[in-house]
Amino acid sequence: MVAIYSNGPFTTRPEIRGTFGCAAATHWLAAATAMRILERGGNAFDAAAAAGFALQVVEPHLNGPAGEVPILLYDARRGEAEGICGQGVSPGAATPERFRELGLDMIPGTGHLAACVPGAFSAWLLLLRNHGTLRLEDILEPAIELARDGYPLTLRTARTIESMRELFETEWQDSAAVYFPGGNAPQAGELFRNSALAATYQRIVGESAGGTREAEIDRAEKLWYEGFVAEAIDRAGRMPVLDSSGRRHASLLTGDDMARWRASYDAPVGRDYHGVTVLKCGAWTQGPAFLQWLALLEGFPIGELDPLGDEFVHLVTETGKLAMADRDAWLGDDAAPLDALLVPDYVAQRRRLVGASSSPEFRPGAPGGREPITPPYGMARSSHAIGAGEPTFQSAIEEPGPARPGSAEAALAAHIERREGDTCHICVTDRFGNMVAATPSGGWFQASPVIPELGFGLSTRTQMFWLAPGLPSSLLPRKRPRTTLTPTLVLRDGRPFLGFGTPGGDQQEQWSMTFLLRVLHHGYGLQQAIDAPAFHSNHLIASFWPRDFKPRSLSIEGRFAPATIDALRRRGHDLTVTDDWSLGRLCAVGRERSGTVDILRAAANPRGTQDFAIGR
Repeated sequence: MVAIYSNGPFTTRPEIRGTFGCAAATHWLAAATAMRILERGGNAFDAAAAAGFALQVVEPHLNGPAGEVPILLYDARRGEAEGICGQGVSPGAATPERFRELGLDMIPGTGHLAACVPGAFSAWLLLLRNHGTLRLEDILEPAIELARDGYPLTLRTARTIESMRELFETEWQDSAAVYFPGGNAPQAGELFRNSALAATYQRIVGESAGGTREAEIDRAEKLWYEGFVAEAIDRAGRMPVLDSSGRRHASLLTGDDMARWRASYDAPVGRDYHGVTVLKCGAWTQGPAFLQWLALLEGFPIGELDPLGDEFVHLVTETGKLAMADRDAWLGDDAAPLDALLVPDYVAQRRRLVGASSSPEFRPGAPGGREPITPPYGMARSSHAIGAGEPTFQSAIEEPGPARPGSAEAALAAHIERREGDTCHICVTDRFGNMVAATPSGGWFQASPVIPELGFGLSTRTQMFWLAPGLPSSLLPRKRPRTTLTPTLVLRDGRPFLGFGTPGGDQQEQWSMTFLLRVLHHGYGLQQAIDAPAFHSNHLIASFWPRDFKPRSLSIEGRFAPATIDALRRRGHDLTVTDDWSLGRLCAVGRERSGTVDILRAAANPRGTQDFAIGR
């Protein structure tokens, strides 16, 4: 017999390793864009920004130019990790009273009314200006080429476009003009173009050109937030459009809101865990819940458990329920009690709530003796996936009757029953010692109508606020919604070790947690950990409209052993066994010291046959 050489346990694709640069993204063209920039001489920050703009073009059903992005980075020149907040704020006119005047007790999940200030553009430019090396033209060139010359549509994108036909043609005709050119739905594999978006970015490059690279970037940012882009957004938002409330509303977002806001640095929060330091964005994201979750897990022998066994799944799920309950009660763009949430005595008190069976309760704690206010969540009334960013029509109107075929209501019902928005991810590391992880989202074409002169619509992230008072995530003017977007950066001995993230709304931290535990405790490689069977719970208050809660729910991939599945059912989990390869879209990069050289690593999710890792 001939021995076949193996690099280790079987994985669906090789874990990329090299010394020059590595990138991983939720679309192969974004990963290729990042590598193109690295090969041109750019660093990880140049590459991430270019890939971020490319993702807006090639994954328009998952993010868009008016979306948002949190960014975590390690800049080797400065020798420190930093965070960038690319989450825009609510409009100045957005108050609970204003929504109640409109007869609403919840912010819609689609349309113009839920729009907030677009944050991604300023965040990418802040990263580029202060940490990158290339000019804006170099960074936007790949996105312009893809939008102008076309790119092959994925099957999921094509199906999402087709599912929007009735709503676009009956209500959002400007979207139909872009996504149904000549009245025809583009097919999977065909080249798709967005010439209006290409023209928008080309105009920004042209009108900002001249002088230093920093001056060009500053002028481009002003064009977006005070120039022709802001003016077009202001005009478009004045038009009432059909949204998930079943009615038509205009936007509260104005050009003045745009001019007042810019992306900013936001120091990451961190926690030491089993020899590494895990960094997350602040309480305007769900990131701090990840750190509390790690603290809860420290009291259990995770490394001694089978990472595919029922005890592992049960402990991760039950501790996660407690962390997410505190997320829902305590995190938001207010003075969140982060220190109190991580005090050892408080964590130990919370840990004692974990039992041998699945808890049906929503159990936020009282850090520092402060009693929580429970958000006004409702029990799930539909099968629509939590965290998808899109509502179900049956929850939009109380006791609805059947919609008339061909009516606007029927179009909206078809839209929100079939399709969901999601998120993207990009992470890059380079030969200079830098690392960056970013999770862009929002502004997908299902969210709101295309603004014809720009080629994209608005983000609806304002839906993540509560209209009830007294919560850290209650709506106030010019406040950041508590977003689900949550990249992760991990340091070892003060140097970058891992950068990773995933789409998935409320599931992002859950899939990320399982990945990290299997790497740190069980010695999994990056690709092996991404490939491994995944699970998550919806025993949390959904961050998106209609804010459902599904007690004891647990979704688990069918590749888990039947004995594990049976044991979890006996523990009381309300189990849904999904397709074998259906949960999670993780991308990751890493660095390992080998003598005097760093070995760079990258891996990407095989589910959906779209994510890609590249490097050399």
